[in-house]
Amino acid sequence: MDLSGNHLKGPIPDYFGNMSFLKGVDLSLNSLNSSIPNSLKHCRPQFKSILWYTAKTSAIFRIDLELLNLGNNNLIGKIPSSLGDTSLAMLNLRNNSMFGELPSTLQNCTDLVILDLSENHFSGRIPTWIGDKLSNLVVLSLHSNNFDGHIPHTICTLQSLQNLYLGHNNILGDIPKCFRNLSAMATKEKQSKYYYQVETFVRNAYMYTYLIGASLEVKGREDGYSTTLALVTSIHLSANSLTGDILEELGSLIGLLSLNLSGNLLTGNIPDSIGNMELIESLDLSMNRLHGGIPSSFSNLNFLNQLNVSYNNLTGQIPTSTKLQSFENSSFMGNHLCGPPVSKNCSTEGVPTDATKNGESSGRSKVNGFYVSIVVGFVMGFWGLVAPLFFIRSWRHAYYAKLEHFGNKLYVFWALRVCNSMGKQ
Repeated sequence: MDLSGNHLKGPIPDYFGNMSFLKGVDLSLNSLNSSIPNSLKHCRPQFKSILWYTAKTSAIFRIDLELLNLGNNNLIGKIPSSLGDTSLAMLNLRNNSMFGELPSTLQNCTDLVILDLSENHFSGRIPTWIGDKLSNLVVLSLHSNNFDGHIPHTICTLQSLQNLYLGHNNILGDIPKCFRNLSAMATKEKQSKYYYQVETFVRNAYMYTYLIGASLEVKGREDGYSTTLALVTSIHLSANSLTGDILEELGSLIGLLSLNLSGNLLTGNIPDSIGNMELIESLDLSMNRLHGGIPSSFSNLNFLNQLNVSYNNLTGQIPTSTKLQSFENSSFMGNHLCGPPVSKNCSTEGVPTDATKNGESSGRSKVNGFYVSIVVGFVMGFWGLVAPLFFIRSWRHAYYAKLEHFGNKLYVFWALRVCNSMGKQ
């Protein structure tokens, strides 16, 4: 049932639960403003033994609710624990106002391929059961919520995971080393089982258009889910409080098309292994505390069309590559880099020329400072003496009287000297 993109308002009616043969519900892109009714768990046969036989494929299916798309509404409240009683393959609650911790009953939805809970107010730690129980996940999107704690290492066991979005939360700690075990991201050739898994889900749901309700963020834009989902691989961990180094192990994810680690507290050097991601199209490492140079292996990234390493402590020459030189200066600003495309030229040592001139300029500044101090001292002394005489009349009269007295004494002194010298003659 597809009612997406209309102007529906008010609560989700309970009678949806009476539609026991619904395989998919798409109410996205409306203005629904209630909580999710518990009755949705009844969108399945009253007797689990009821089966559906299709002569065309000679296959038997159980008719259960597989797809629930309530994204882009104004839904409130918590995720009802009753959703764990469904056989969902896709759950999209993106861009609502829902809150609370994720109910543990969701771990019963072991057929989930797409779980998108982004842009809400969910909180607590990311449950470890996501990795333990939801082994079929291809898309896990929890970004723009209030999740805290560390990234659970159990996520690394999701062998089918191709899109991980945890950005814009309050996540702490290091990037898990076990990310290298995300095998679906570690191959350039998309293995048939991942592609088949997504395609099977789409076809069995008989609702190609429903997939458009959820979206991926690739190369800075949002793309709708489609049957090309199996060809997209991305990790977005931006705007958290992640610390430590960018791991060398990330370089083993050679199938990644998009990596965003911006807006964290990452330190250390950019690992040379990033150059192994030869298929990557978007790389954002900006607004961290990275230092050292840009690895020369970046010249291998021939498909890169978005790069941002701005606002770190990077130094040295930007590696020469037709791709790197094609980016705007803004991709490198806030560092101490030199060479095209930035305006600073490099010295023979590969450092910005303004750094090599620091010694000379500092010597000249010392000399200039000496003369400036003389001038300032003279001006301050002069006005310290003249200004009171100019503005205070009593001081001025006393000053002139003192001068006159001193002049008279000097005159008498010289007159006596002259008289004595003439008397001796």
